[in-house]
Amino acid sequence: MDLVAWSHAPGGGAPTLRGWRSPPSGKPVLHFLHGNGLCGRTYDPMWSRLAGHFDLWLCDVQGHGDSDPGEHFAGWNRNARWALDAFQAHRAQYDGVPVHAAGHSFGGVLTVLIAALPAQPFERLVLLDPVLFPPAMLAMLKGMAALGLSRHNPLAKGAARRRARWADREAAFEALHGRGAYKSWTDGALRAFVTHGLRDDAGEVALKCAPWLEAEIFSSSPERLWPSVKAIATPTLLLHGERSFPFVARAARHAGRVNRHVRAAQVAGGHCFMQEDPARAGNLVREFLIG
Repeated sequence: MDLVAWSHAPGGGAPTLRGWRSPPSGKPVLHFLHGNGLCGRTYDPMWSRLAGHFDLWLCDVQGHGDSDPGEHFAGWNRNARWALDAFQAHRAQYDGVPVHAAGHSFGGVLTVLIAALPAQPFERLVLLDPVLFPPAMLAMLKGMAALGLSRHNPLAKGAARRRARWADREAAFEALHGRGAYKSWTDGALRAFVTHGLRDDAGEVALKCAPWLEAEIFSSSPERLWPSVKAIATPTLLLHGERSFPFVARAARHAGRVNRHVRAAQVAGGHCFMQEDPARAGNLVREFLIG
């Protein structure tokens, strides 16, 4: 793939965001936001199947990939706004072509938050197993935050304990292969993660997304999530894995009920089904966005 690095420094104390993009070719643009703890290039096996149909815009949010971490997680809504601002700062290079969006997990929710903004540029959306917390779950998360109990969230506790360093990338690949969240990933997907999701550090390699940041994201929740879902005015395909978190399927059905623009469909695989079968996921994205 022919991708070049980009960066956007908004000022005002906001972190510099970085990512990867295709040189403009006249094809439709596909804007993408990744899952928590990952980065845009983690999905390279899927991009290799889509790069012939789209110019890619891969944005790494705060503290992921090569984007600056800041001292604390700034929140879901602010990160959505920063991601949109970064794209809008470069959009003139892709003038005159359709702009679509996709997002996975955490990035799927950020994509929803962007799509609800008045200045949103997207014509169609594909949400890949977005963690759309049901209203009751949102209330619980906010209650835990108010009581200072967010760190006891099981996902946050697991992220905080995550191993962050290995001797080299091959050691990281061997340690992660077939285990945990990576259990069903293809070798190509895991190679993409250890290539782009780790940084060289003092003769070893370390996670680019620090465990503390991943844990802070898992400990928090977006503002105005369901009003944002209801505000989506563009055709949207919501794909959820049959082995994903149980609440994702419930939320997908609810999203289809509250917004006629949202069509939910279940696919084989887990929460990272696009890393388990990149070819199938790429075909589903392409078929919905451009036929």
